[in-house]
Amino acid sequence: MNTIYAREDHLGADEYIDVVAKSGLNRPIEDRGRIERMLAHANLILTARQDGRLVGVARSLTDFCFCCYLSDLAVDKACQGQGIGKRLIEETRTAAGGAQTTTLLLSAPTAMSFYQGIEMPQADNCFLYRRQK
Repeated sequence: MNTIYAREDHLGADEYIDVVAKSGLNRPIEDRGRIERMLAHANLILTARQDGRLVGVARSLTDFCFCCYLSDLAVDKACQGQGIGKRLIEETRTAAGGAQTTTLLLSAPTAMSFYQGIEMPQADNCFLYRRQK
């Protein structure tokens, strides 16, 4: 199946919620207002579509020259294993400034093997305050 990758600055909440639900990614999809704010304030959204249907999304915050935080990477479970997640990361890195920009993400425990499998470098110098709700 042909997959089309594109930057979509105005991705709708319905499509985002649908692909996140189908991916198994833990996001607050029951809180539409929060999802709308998440999308409105992201400044880099890359999508993967097959026959016009959203099958993958990468949502990031970046300054386009030094740092990019890849907040969400979601691929419909029915489409996993096709290289879509890896390609969305590559597209994100390119759009965020390429080699001059650090791209970082926090992995869900169940996704660690995916990132290791695509040989994404793993950091050991990260600190964070976890979300309280």
